[in-house]
Amino acid sequence: MKLILASASPRRSEILRDAGISFEVVHTHADETPKRGETARAMTRRLAEAKARAALREFDKAGRKLDSMIVIGADTIVDLRGRLLGKPGTSRAARRTLAQLSGKTHRVVTSVAAIRVPGGAKRIFTQTTRVRFVPLSAGEISGYVATGEPLDKAGAYAVQGAGGRFIERIEGCYFNVVGLPLARLYRILIELGWRPTHGTSRAQSNAAR
Repeated sequence: MKLILASASPRRSEILRDAGISFEVVHTHADETPKRGETARAMTRRLAEAKARAALREFDKAGRKLDSMIVIGADTIVDLRGRLLGKPGTSRAARRTLAQLSGKTHRVVTSVAAIRVPGGAKRIFTQTTRVRFVPLSAGEISGYVATGEPLDKAGAYAVQGAGGRFIERIEGCYFNVVGLPLARLYRILIELGWRPTHGTSRAQSNAAR
């Protein structure tokens, strides 16, 4: 059974590749603006499913046969005491976000939607990890933002990158903070009928256009 990752995130692809899971990538776009009053859980679940369904539409438009596959959509947001912190659009926004996270514990919320075709069986789950930042000086924030790393990351940091030096403690799934809760996703895929290919040390992914 084929796996389709409906995400342009290189970090999500790396998680699957390093786990020896073969997949294809379909790049999709979704408006990630939260709706008024929307919680982190509600927003990420809505967007995860929207991304998965957008990938299915891409297959349909391309005339590709939709048989024996599971499409995976995912969305991640940082929740700081009810404030949803997505990807900063500017360096100024990144500095502001990091200043808010400084010395505090926040939640990283990721939802994943997995849709099997044919049949349309669907599973959506949400996972939360608590992350504690050390207090950051203005110089540390400016230096980190200057690397460019924060600009396409929810919460303006990458736990697997230079941003990891600011993280004092993680409570929960590390991969959830990167953007794809691997262990739980693996179990959901098994539940939907997918089986891993044994004996493969490192899977290769292909880009589906």
